[in-house]
Amino acid sequence: MPYVIPSQPAPPGAPPPGSRRGGRWGRTVRRLAAVVALATGAALAGPGTASASAAAPAEARAAALERVTSFGANPGGLNMYVYRPAALPANAPAVVALHGCTQSAQVYSDNSGLNTFADRHGFLVVYAETTTVNNANKCFNWFQPGDTRRGRGEAASIRQMVAHATTAYGVDTGRVQVTGLSAGGAMTSVMLAAYPDVFAAGAVVAGIPYGCGTDVVSAFGCMSPGVDRTPAAWAQAVRDAHPGFAGPWPRVAIWHGDNDATVAPRNADELRDQWTAVHGLGQTPGRTSTIGPNSTRRSEYPAADGRSVVEVNRVPGIGHGTPVDPGSGAEQCGATGTQHFIDSICSSYWITRFFGLDGTTTPEPPVDPPTEPAACWTANNYEHVRAGRATTTGGQVYAKGSGQHLGLYNTFVTHTLKESPAGHYVVADGSCP
Repeated sequence: MPYVIPSQPAPPGAPPPGSRRGGRWGRTVRRLAAVVALATGAALAGPGTASASAAAPAEARAAALERVTSFGANPGGLNMYVYRPAALPANAPAVVALHGCTQSAQVYSDNSGLNTFADRHGFLVVYAETTTVNNANKCFNWFQPGDTRRGRGEAASIRQMVAHATTAYGVDTGRVQVTGLSAGGAMTSVMLAAYPDVFAAGAVVAGIPYGCGTDVVSAFGCMSPGVDRTPAAWAQAVRDAHPGFAGPWPRVAIWHGDNDATVAPRNADELRDQWTAVHGLGQTPGRTSTIGPNSTRRSEYPAADGRSVVEVNRVPGIGHGTPVDPGSGAEQCGATGTQHFIDSICSSYWITRFFGLDGTTTPEPPVDPPTEPAACWTANNYEHVRAGRATTTGGQVYAKGSGQHLGLYNTFVTHTLKESPAGHYVVADGSCP
């Protein structure tokens, strides 16, 4: 029987659509963007996604951003805003924050929780913002070569924002980080690859590896079902972004929801493969643990000194968005008053910690493997591949990590896969419920 791939509608959220190009191509892209935009609101509402009508706590919306109208060369046509704590020390660190599609700098500031930790630990937050002139859905153009190369387009504009921050606010050039959601997460990958000499670390939330998409069509494939390449191939894409750079390479934290239907969870595995290979590490974690109130599964890939240079955080039970945990506790942050901010775990707390901005300077101690039962999933081969638990080659499907043959790439063959350790899947032997 030939394998069958179910037809899929264009994914909601639509990072790819939009272009500054004119002519027939530009009109085609704008039409595609308009169609997807119509579906965005309804398609992204559902389990694990906050309703846009929910009211956010007043204190989460009190922060005023400072608009920077002139920050130097701006070939990407972006807007720059900053959040400056009242007590910003000299030589302060900085975090560049990149919003997701349909969002704005203010929305990301109001809901992500980053400002909470900027106040607590004394760092500047630079919010870059794109517009509908660049992209009909206000997505960063992470897939357009004219915006993703060193010295060009949106990437160059973001770099210029960092340069301006160092002179205007006294930012320490050795402690600049970048993070973002969805299209902003994919653009975070761009900045880490194109400017590894500028960013000490990055955190990619529901994002995509650098070098995956180069146009609208390929970008949708990167989002879902995702693209499977070897770690060496992914790493080469990063090295080609800044030829001759000898390091040190940025540290990278990866965050992804298990139930993300917009950017397939397998992208977390491909990002892991990309950055562990860049750092010369294997793809088997050195430490695994659970963190936060929802038992997010963390896999760490440490360097020789024990400090994690790559980590993957798999958030259970959530779809596409930034994990937040509204409240006033030490590990809480954010608000859920608009789409794509999901009540789960305060990712900004853990990202700030990964960046070393909370005063933590020593490596995390080794953690014993979690004692809770191994995670298990029962699904057809198509869904296993889409979720990143398996790969497909020549119409056949193989479990990720173990390489076990699962049969044809279709919706009819079903298996229960067990994950143990993180990122290593085998056909369950009866130990799963």
